[in-house]
Amino acid sequence: MSNNDTGGKCPVMHGATSTGNRSVMSWWPEGLNLDILHQHDRKTNPLGDDFNYREEVKNLDFGAIKKDLHALMTDSQDWWPADWGHYGGLMIRMAWHSAGTYRLADGRGGGGTGNQRFAPISSWPDNVSVDKARRLLWPIKKKYGNKISWADLIILAGTVAYESMGLPSYGFSFGREDIWHPEKDIYWGSEKEWLAPSDERYEDVDKPETMENPLAAVQMGLIYVNPEGVNGKPDPLKTGEQIRVTFARMAMDDEETAALTAGGHTVGKCHGNGDADALGAVPEAADVEDQGMGWSNPNSDGKASSAVSSGIEGAWTSHPTQFDMGYFDLLFGYEWELKKSPAGAWQWEPINMEEEVKPVDASDPSIRRNPIMTDADMAMKMDPKYRAICEKFMADPEYFRNAFARGWFKLTHRDLGPKARYIGPEVPAGDLIWQDPIPVGNTDYCEEVVKVKITESGLSVGEMVSTAWDSARTYRGSDMRGGANGARIRLAPQKDWEGNEPARLAKVLGVYEQISADTGASVADVIVLAGSVGIEQAAKAAGYNVRVPFLKGRGEATDEMTDAESFEPLEPLADAFRNWLKQDYAVKPEELLLDRAQLMGLTAPEMTVLVGGMRMLGTNHGGSKHGMFTNREGQLTNDFFVNLTDMNNTWKPAGNNLYEIRDRKSDQMKWTASRVDLVFGSNSILRAYAEVYAQDDNQEKFVKDFVAAWAKVMNADRFDVQK
Repeated sequence: MSNNDTGGKCPVMHGATSTGNRSVMSWWPEGLNLDILHQHDRKTNPLGDDFNYREEVKNLDFGAIKKDLHALMTDSQDWWPADWGHYGGLMIRMAWHSAGTYRLADGRGGGGTGNQRFAPISSWPDNVSVDKARRLLWPIKKKYGNKISWADLIILAGTVAYESMGLPSYGFSFGREDIWHPEKDIYWGSEKEWLAPSDERYEDVDKPETMENPLAAVQMGLIYVNPEGVNGKPDPLKTGEQIRVTFARMAMDDEETAALTAGGHTVGKCHGNGDADALGAVPEAADVEDQGMGWSNPNSDGKASSAVSSGIEGAWTSHPTQFDMGYFDLLFGYEWELKKSPAGAWQWEPINMEEEVKPVDASDPSIRRNPIMTDADMAMKMDPKYRAICEKFMADPEYFRNAFARGWFKLTHRDLGPKARYIGPEVPAGDLIWQDPIPVGNTDYCEEVVKVKITESGLSVGEMVSTAWDSARTYRGSDMRGGANGARIRLAPQKDWEGNEPARLAKVLGVYEQISADTGASVADVIVLAGSVGIEQAAKAAGYNVRVPFLKGRGEATDEMTDAESFEPLEPLADAFRNWLKQDYAVKPEELLLDRAQLMGLTAPEMTVLVGGMRMLGTNHGGSKHGMFTNREGQLTNDFFVNLTDMNNTWKPAGNNLYEIRDRKSDQMKWTASRVDLVFGSNSILRAYAEVYAQDDNQEKFVKDFVAAWAKVMNADRFDVQK
């Protein structure tokens, strides 16, 4: 056999970064994976750098697309016939399962990016058949093209579905921008199998509050809770406690949870009329002829009354295509007993229900079927707190309708960010506290006068830069919360966070409040402008005259505008930029750095230059000297990178997360460092960036790049001036 003979082998390379199904980097599982910082690289976007969706969507014919969606709900019954001839339930489930992945702890998930199109979410066990809903929407997406994102269309379809079933909308905003590849670096749990027992993500499954953070759903592959009960074992009271914690972690209180449960189950049905084990592969594993869809059913057509998704089978109400009070009428008007669905799932069915009250079959109106309730539904009846809320709803149907409409609006808009980002004719007029409202700030003041007063205040570079950083670092690109606008660092809970050094913060804010009163600039503007002053002073001391870009107009939030409890998850438990850990964690400090940098929207080079620069400015938490590889503290030099990459130095462990930098010849100690300092010299990718900034010809580049990255952080939440 010649060397050119393939001998039956495939003649092409199977991926530049993998061998078979094994990633090349999996050879080194402890290596630092920076992929999360490149999660939405612009090269994946087919629309190009010049495309601005938030401007393009303003050209959408809003009335026409809603008219088309209303028509779709009862049209297109050929290839995928709907339950009772109405796609409302399917579209609602699609939208709900898109928005319902949101979690408050880190703001990730949610419907704001259209990530339901991609794995793993597209192929979660809880998402059986929502791939069909998206295919049904394709003709509308094709028609309106770039003027409507998939992210907006998915949520809009669910909202229109409710309207078509009789529920007036509380409102709707466009503006969700699509991503173009999977968010594979989001942590959805450590389980190695779908629907693994929920014990794996709890310290004690009987204590729902012990669920691992930042997770919210109780099992891998579910949106919320197991509809059959905790670990598939019916017990409504236990399920009720899981619901309470799960929905709280998704930013909902008890009333919102009860309204969403009841309103969500007022329409549509569960599907379990068949053998769930016989279903075909999930979309991500299906072969090409399946057209990107999954869960094919070889035993039937898999449509309407013969479909299998959750395994539970039946509708909740007598009229499943009408938004009415039927859910409460049946749940509280009858006794219920446990039974098994045709697919073998536990469900609750009524005892001695009159035939005429039962819903008709989803495919054959001549047949009536028992309604069902899940364990979560029974929790609404048996849990005392949920029952009291439901009784309030039953006594006032209009109150219930309004509570659900507002809850649906919150569910589908929670991760869209503040109201300044809302677009379209149906944006509600009032402010809602969960939107983190901020009043418009004053711009009628002299920036230079404010800078002079800051300069004369006697505050150090470290104090000015640290305070500005602490105010802005709360920003999360995941749900557009936090940031410096509003100056909520003055308010509870932020003013008392350990990471903000409350004593130092109170001192600095006292100075800023007086400057604000004297000049008319908001405290928020003064905080950010003072950071600019500190950086400009440090750069000048290093021999460079720079001006840090500044945008006027930040407002000042009040306690009444702030849901303090919902801000608690934004508290930093670590800040590698200021070389601080609240305590030791199982996760490595450098991994916490990547997580924070990604939430702030930073690239790897931006993260690198910010860490190196802030070390030189003396911003370490508590005055720590770790990582300050310089004798020129307060000057914006590249000394951090120069000395980090200097091979005349050696690094020696000196304690938990503590290292000594010693002279290689004399063994004399020069500096101390943490892991996040040294990772920029040890990790091959980060070292490549560090070497750029350590070069003799890049000192000025370092200063310019630091200023640009700093301005990005300070202005990340200025949606009032962003397009």
